[in-house]
Amino acid sequence: MSEDITTKTKATAALYFEGVAEEKPYDLWRAFDKDLARDLSLFITGRMYAREKLPHPTRQLVTVAALTALGRQDELRLHLQAALNVGCPVEAIAETIFQTAVYAGVPATNAALKTLREVLRAKGLWPSE
Repeated sequence: MSEDITTKTKATAALYFEGVAEEKPYDLWRAFDKDLARDLSLFITGRMYAREKLPHPTRQLVTVAALTALGRQDELRLHLQAALNVGCPVEAIAETIFQTAVYAGVPATNAALKTLREVLRAKGLWPSE
């Protein structure tokens, strides 16, 4: 295995998921199959997310839009944190979610905004009620 891809995987995972308290997908995969978890991580984090064709903030906004449209709240929560970690402004994240209303419907947008609010509250970035 190339040291370069392992190094890229570790660096990208640290960039995206530092400070994420919830179980990360790699940890879930590893609980079932260590070898497959490594292969998936090297591909997804080390090859796809480490690519420099799109800046990390843009890549995360695309991911937020897709997960919003698909209604995948658990994965969305993880990538909302990753979006914040790579420097996406809260306003840009919210706007990305609002944009999905046209294509995925208002219920998907509302669910994603609630998830964003939860993430922001947990990080102390949302006013207390």
